[in-house]
Amino acid sequence: MAIWDRLRTTTTTMQQQLNAKKNDLKSGAFRDASMAMCALVAAADGSIDPDERRKVAALIGSNEVLQNFPADQLQQKFNDYCTKLATDFDFGKVSVIQDIGKTKKKPAEARAVIQIGIVIGGADGNFDKSEQQVVREACYAVGLDPHEFDL
Repeated sequence: MAIWDRLRTTTTTMQQQLNAKKNDLKSGAFRDASMAMCALVAAADGSIDPDERRKVAALIGSNEVLQNFPADQLQQKFNDYCTKLATDFDFGKVSVIQDIGKTKKKPAEARAVIQIGIVIGGADGNFDKSEQQVVREACYAVGLDPHEFDL
């Protein structure tokens, strides 16, 4: 199977798993960690260009699970995390990863946040090494083995 086909299958499967748990993923910690993960994936290469930011924002808006939350809340959180990462990527990353780590006590939420990162990272058909690396670091922050997600 070609890499693109495998990635598409993986992201489709993860999105289906997320959709199945949609009713369990309504906490503020999940909302914040999800937006932190989206911003982290968008900035994985150390910067966030406006086009990439728009693409990720569109993906957030179309994600069925994230529709549990008001769009303005998601936008504000995503923008706040993007600003942190754009201002000083290294320190911003530490802060963002800490917020993702707050879901560690709820394994279903932690797993869903990682899955969202993979879905967002793979949405363009290219889940590149820097995106995989930040998702891997987020796995460690929430106590999940990255190998479980083929990272």
